[in-house]
Amino acid sequence: MTPTANPLLFDGARIPFHRIRASHVEPGIRAVLAEGQRRIEELSAASEPPTWENLMEPLDAMGRWVGERTTPASHLVAVAETPELRAAYNEVLPEISSFWTRVSTHQGLWARVKVFAETEEAAALDPLRARHLEKTIRAFRRSGADLPADGRARLEALKVELSSLTQRFSENVLDATAAFELHIEDEDRLAGIPESPKDRYRDAARERDLSGWVLTLDYPAVEPVLKYGKDRELRREIYRAYTTRCREGEFDNRDLILQILVLRQELSDLLGYPSYPDYVLEERMARSGERAQAFEKDLAEKTRPFWESDVAALQEYARTLGMERLRPWDVSFVAESLRKERYAIDDELLRPYFPLERVEAGLFEIVRRVFGIRVEEKKIDEVWHPDVRYFEMTHEDGTRLGAFYTDWFPRKEKRQGAWMNDFISGGPRADGGFDPHLGTICGNFTPPEADRPALLNHREVETLFHEFGHLLHHCTSRVPVRALGGLNVAWDWVELPSQIMENWTWEREALDLFARHWETDEPLPDDLYERMVAARRFMGGWGQMRQLSFGTVDLALHTDFAPKASEATADEAMAFGRTQFLPFSVDDEFADHHILTSFSHLFAGGYAAGYYSYLWSEVLDADAFGRFQREGIFNRETGQAYVDSILSRGDSEDPEELFRQFVGRDPDPEALIRRNLGPKAA
Repeated sequence: MTPTANPLLFDGARIPFHRIRASHVEPGIRAVLAEGQRRIEELSAASEPPTWENLMEPLDAMGRWVGERTTPASHLVAVAETPELRAAYNEVLPEISSFWTRVSTHQGLWARVKVFAETEEAAALDPLRARHLEKTIRAFRRSGADLPADGRARLEALKVELSSLTQRFSENVLDATAAFELHIEDEDRLAGIPESPKDRYRDAARERDLSGWVLTLDYPAVEPVLKYGKDRELRREIYRAYTTRCREGEFDNRDLILQILVLRQELSDLLGYPSYPDYVLEERMARSGERAQAFEKDLAEKTRPFWESDVAALQEYARTLGMERLRPWDVSFVAESLRKERYAIDDELLRPYFPLERVEAGLFEIVRRVFGIRVEEKKIDEVWHPDVRYFEMTHEDGTRLGAFYTDWFPRKEKRQGAWMNDFISGGPRADGGFDPHLGTICGNFTPPEADRPALLNHREVETLFHEFGHLLHHCTSRVPVRALGGLNVAWDWVELPSQIMENWTWEREALDLFARHWETDEPLPDDLYERMVAARRFMGGWGQMRQLSFGTVDLALHTDFAPKASEATADEAMAFGRTQFLPFSVDDEFADHHILTSFSHLFAGGYAAGYYSYLWSEVLDADAFGRFQREGIFNRETGQAYVDSILSRGDSEDPEELFRQFVGRDPDPEALIRRNLGPKAA
């Protein structure tokens, strides 16, 4: 396609984000989809016998080309949304979904793939290309290519409708979060909250031409109230507002939950799977919904004694604080108070030692020492917001691996949470060269203030390392078949490279590279570090049980409720969710405050029937990091072995085999319990 003025039709290693406007989205994406369709028709109508070179390679190239030119618009909706951008993207979202469904069910294309699979060339493919061919055939079948015409048409309609419903779910969460404001003029109501977040609340009020303070529902504003606020009624108000977003009114998501579950069940029925989890997990390490549920159940049984011990400790300490019983909005406050009493430590005590830019520099130094990768910031204009920074990543052998953007602070037009996104998938070329990768890591960290830089709490430090782990997985990929490279792996494997990076944030040698007081440059004191490590497992049972509740509810919704959802009501879906949360709750009131209506992972993200994968991957990372602990956390040979066997390998082999190549055996399921919870309940 010849270059045009539309920035979505870019060519090159960088995306012109600074030029993309809402007016570019519809014509740009439609032009991209039209070109993709033209290539598909050309491939399927070719008269020469199909080969790897004339079928498989151009098919993969078409998929990358279209994906890389539609992703920027979806990314901007997540980080810089305007009403105009939202409307434009929603207008073409059904067309994007239809395109991918048509590709995966295209009869002419599917026929040529099947013909190629029977050739002598296909039989003689090397293991990597044979794996890709096998997975391509399976993907066509899983996408409904063998269905009759009316079945394929219904499948396309289902996927289009699901894409629209999940986008609306996400928009409702974003809008409900942005719509909430609590104006406070009595400073006594903010008693206990540190000065730094109070200053941000004051700044928020000034932005609205108000006196006093304004509290919002972005998490850096919510967390200090719940952790430190002495005003119990204020904690209750903020907690209820946060956990019950989208339960009613203009941004009500209850009906959307029901509709999404109904359509997912119909999709799995149409494709011949007993349940949506069985469909989703066939290509993941768990293989089936039954095995994922067994994993959750087994880990919950092992975690429950630790959780019960944590609950008892919270209830007892709540009584010492004058609370007749523990309420949901008390947990963070009571836990933080108890942690401070037991270990003389809290997040605010650590925050001055974690200025964002120093943390980034320390992370980059760790990556240089362990993996031989240099990261250097570059000044560019092609960004979507002034907060965005741009870095390039180079291996010590001289290979320019890729580049990435960072976008760390909350904004009204930006979705919640932290994430990594891949923009361009590079990798080795046939001529021996290397095409660089491009990605981004985003978050909602505590922002800087007028007189101080952005100071992170330790959990935010972990999150930064986590997202950078995803980025490394993307940018170090050296898989020649790019459809099998980088993040194109099973979702219960994709979190290993991210979660393993968090471990360095607990090691003294690593912290010495960046944990220094932002004003005095004093390193993190030994006694403070020792208290931090001693408190690492504090409320570990509570935290792990919380994760298990999300994974269990996810699987139960899609396995037990979805088959009857077409005859149910939205209120029945909510009641079912509450029932599933109950075994993981202190009492009924905790279960009442479940988060289904704002649970974007399940209803707007990619974790539907797969939320269990966080803990599945955490078992793997707890075990795999043990090798670094034994051989040295900066051991270059160990780091290279990790890159060679896991990080750069994408989906080139089964993940179980890649794990064995690095660790030397199958995963030890007890590794997570030992690290997070210890030998027994305290």
